[in-house]
This record gives sequence, structure tokens and C-alpha cells, in this order.
Amino acid sequence: MYRALGLLVVSALSMGNAHAAAQDIDKLAWLEGCWARDGGEPGSGEHWSALAGGTLLGVGRTIKGGKTVDFEFMQLRHLDAPDGRLAFIALPAGQDRTEFPLLRISDTSATFEQPGHDFPQRVIYTRQGQTRLLARIEGSVDGTTRVVDFPMTRTACGNADRP
Repeated sequence: MYRALGLLVVSALSMGNAHAAAQDIDKLAWLEGCWARDGGEPGSGEHWSALAGGTLLGVGRTIKGGKTVDFEFMQLRHLDAPDGRLAFIALPAGQDRTEFPLLRISDTSATFEQPGHDFPQRVIYTRQGQTRLLARIEGSVDGTTRVVDFPMTRTACGNADRP
């Protein structure tokens, strides 16, 4: 009987955690679409897919001198772990995958943190109205705090500017 009660409690807690995780990712649905990097060359920025299956998929690209010089594949989804915590998962060009579990979230901002990572240790997305986004990475490098901001503006997706 105690074993059955224990399983019932664990099951209820798991369902509650899954529900909380689903609510967390719903708060980030505003990321969907295309974001042009302010001051960047055309094509620089991020593109986030529609929320589906509990996942937002993203790709970031930096263009300099008309060429792609950096790119990153990204996911926002809950981890396959008992707590099902939401995480930002980064796969930058030529580097290993890193999971940044959710630290805090609101309707306009989410902070993800992985203290054991070299740099960055934190990834932050902040919505600024309906058309502005500030992505920020921060952390410590050799004991010195470093912050890099990526201000972006919502833009139309596709090749509307191409002949």
C-alpha cells in the first residue's frame, strides 16, 4: 500500500512538473519568427520556428563581408530529466552541444544558466515590446565578467529583399 501511495505521489509530481514545463515554454512563443540583428549585415540574426511538440527550434547566423562567419542551431525544450526543466540548448558551429537549464522566466524574459560552461554561463532573451528583442550572453572569462548583447528587430521571413 505504501509503495502504491509513493508511486501515486511521484506520478502526480511528475504531471505537475510536466504541466509547469509546458506553461514555461508557452511563455516563449513570442520568439517565433525572424529577427534581424540591429547594425548587422542583411541575413544576420535569428529565425525561430513555431512552437510545436513542446519545442521551439532556432538558427542564428552572422554575416560579415557578404559571407556567413558564424552560425548556431538552438532549441528551447524541456530536458529528458525527472524535473523536466525547460532549457536553452545551443549547438554553435564547430563546438559541442551545451544545455542551459531555465533559471527564471516571465512573460517577457527568460534566463538560462550553465555555471560549469566556459563562456557564456548565462543566455538571456528579453522581449522589448512587439518588435524588439535583446538576446544577451554573459559570464566570466579568466575571472573577468563579460557581457555581449545582440539587439534585434522583428522582420519578415523569406527573401523579400532578393531579386
